[in-house]
Amino acid sequence: MQGQKIPFSFEVKTEAGQPVVYLINKGLNGEERLRCPEISAAGDSATIKLHVFDAALVVRADGTGKLKGAWVKYDAQGPYRVPLVASAGSEQLFQGSADKKTYFSGTWQTEFKDATGRTHPAVGIFKQNGSSVTGTFLTTTGDYRYLAGQADGSKIHLSTFDGSHAFLFNGQFHNDTGIGDTIDSITGDYFSGKTGHETWTATLDPTAKLPDADTLTYLKKGEHRLSFKFPSIVPGASISPTDAKYRGKVLVVQVLGSWCPNCMDESNFLAPWYEKNKQRGVEIIGLGYERSPEYDKAAARLRNMKTRFNIGYDLAVGGVSNKDSVAKSMPQLAKFLGFPTTIFIDKKGAVRKIHTGFSGPGTGKYYAEETAAFNQEIDKLLKE
Repeated sequence: MQGQKIPFSFEVKTEAGQPVVYLINKGLNGEERLRCPEISAAGDSATIKLHVFDAALVVRADGTGKLKGAWVKYDAQGPYRVPLVASAGSEQLFQGSADKKTYFSGTWQTEFKDATGRTHPAVGIFKQNGSSVTGTFLTTTGDYRYLAGQADGSKIHLSTFDGSHAFLFNGQFHNDTGIGDTIDSITGDYFSGKTGHETWTATLDPTAKLPDADTLTYLKKGEHRLSFKFPSIVPGASISPTDAKYRGKVLVVQVLGSWCPNCMDESNFLAPWYEKNKQRGVEIIGLGYERSPEYDKAAARLRNMKTRFNIGYDLAVGGVSNKDSVAKSMPQLAKFLGFPTTIFIDKKGAVRKIHTGFSGPGTGKYYAEETAAFNQEIDKLLKE
């Protein structure tokens, strides 16, 4: 991965006589354990399907106590294989040593810059305990989920792997003294997957925030409703917000992709929420924009997601996984930015709010604020 190693932890257990792998990610809110029970063998190799994603670890024992192989993404355009080496032992991802003069805990106003010079804002939230550091970055389209690693003097190293994405963040702490002020800052590099690279800078700022997620995507002038009809994941059926099932009810439209970890976090919240609240007169439609343009393949990925998260609300295939596809299939929307996007529709069929992104459980208090705001909006619309 561009000369970088992105470390992560996984555990192999036996359940009901069968091997099961758990991907382990630690963060601000404890740890996440992504269960991967689909494991198959062929010759001396094993293929471990990675949770809900169309990806796998393909490994074999090398005779020295290590597993060697590759991380493979089947839904990528072109071959996508990243070399992998796994060793049993310590869960510590990086070497680190605490420096009393360096402390990464806090909220950081952050800017990422890609190779073209294009920038985008973020908010870094880190918690340091000795040399161990956990945290994440909030962005306008979601968060970087569970990040964990080590402080090594004035340097910081954080990583995560959820089966769909592999991230590495390296940073250097600076303490710059201005006129009467001491400014703590970090400069660093961000590596993702096989080729992704950006630089990032952060300044300690307890008031750091992002643009309002409820204002980034909106309806075009003169538009008040969503109009669409997409094929359901149930072959032969279709889904539209004007269907009798949704009339007179509060409706949430979740724009998602089975390949999207932030969508996974939102679905993990919405699925049990729907079961507890559907009797109140609220429905959810999940519109999946998948990597494959073929209905059969896209619907299969969404059905797999439905099963994995026990999703009881309706799912449909909206198109392929890019912003242009969403814009074309729902032309009433302006400035669609990313997945997931959540659209709130009142009992009369009018769009009342469009929320970009989802702050998942890896963000700590921001997740609590995200889910509380969701419930407040639903409560308000149900009372009307």
